[in-house]
Amino acid sequence: MTIYEIRTYTLAIQGTPPFEKNWGEAYPKREKYSPIVGFFHTDTGPLNEVIHIWPYKDLEDRRQVREAAAKEPGWPHAENNQYITNQRVEVLTPFQFSPEWPTGKQGPIFELRQYTYRPGMLPAIMEHWEQALPKRLELSNLMLIGNIEFGPNANSFVHIWAYESIQQRTEIRNKAVAAGIWPPPGGKEAYLTQHSKIMLPASFSPTQ
Repeated sequence: MTIYEIRTYTLAIQGTPPFEKNWGEAYPKREKYSPIVGFFHTDTGPLNEVIHIWPYKDLEDRRQVREAAAKEPGWPHAENNQYITNQRVEVLTPFQFSPEWPTGKQGPIFELRQYTYRPGMLPAIMEHWEQALPKRLELSNLMLIGNIEFGPNANSFVHIWAYESIQQRTEIRNKAVAAGIWPPPGGKEAYLTQHSKIMLPASFSPTQ
């Protein structure tokens, strides 16, 4: 099963354009070891963030790839350190019913939602989501859903959705609620917090 590393960097104010430009220029040096599935910057929600998502076979594959890439001259881009104010790394294990991450034209609007849940509630959450998703997927594309295994947000799961526009996102979400197919049941009992951010892809992101 593929795991995904979600790396979220908070950048200095006005740091996103130069950081993203430098990162894209250096990325070919890293890509030959393993590619990203997507690189995004936030548009609403927490601002001045870039999010890059890396697939790996497992933790050992991640270790080996990162160890090899660390020896690559020019990676990461030396000038980008000045823009980073915080780094967060999370390793996600997809739910059994999660789709494989699709690349190519999917957005260009992507919403990343992260919910923390009460300890012990994950099995019930997965059951409710697996039952509710088929009808919801008739309305818009789910990129990924899974549990955070390692990282600062323990007891949380992430789901990422693709939309053609903000207007389409609003219309689809309203339609799903009005039809009674969304959200999955049990949320009030299971969730402690819910966070959402709207992301836009970088020009070099495999997912657009």
